[in-house]
Amino acid sequence: MKVNVEVECTPEEARRFLGLPDVTRANDVYVDAIAKAMQGMNSVDQLQGFAKQIAPMGEMGLKLFQQFVEQGAGAAMAGFKAGAAGGDKPKT
Repeated sequence: MKVNVEVECTPEEARRFLGLPDVTRANDVYVDAIAKAMQGMNSVDQLQGFAKQIAPMGEMGLKLFQQFVEQGAGAAMAGFKAGAAGGDKPKT
């Protein structure tokens, strides 16, 4: 049995319904700090170096995240192709 439930609400309403904390102020501080740090960046090399410094686990973390995204995309495409081969259309 498959049941789909659709709920229309704002992100703020969803956050409150799920009991998640309001991190708006922390996010604003984080975004401001990143924006200030990036103001002096004039090249792609500088930006990549900065991203490696702030990423969790440095460059290794970025590579792990990239692998995760690539594997997820590959699995999604495999599922889509399998569904298309069987004549089923993905349901929206």
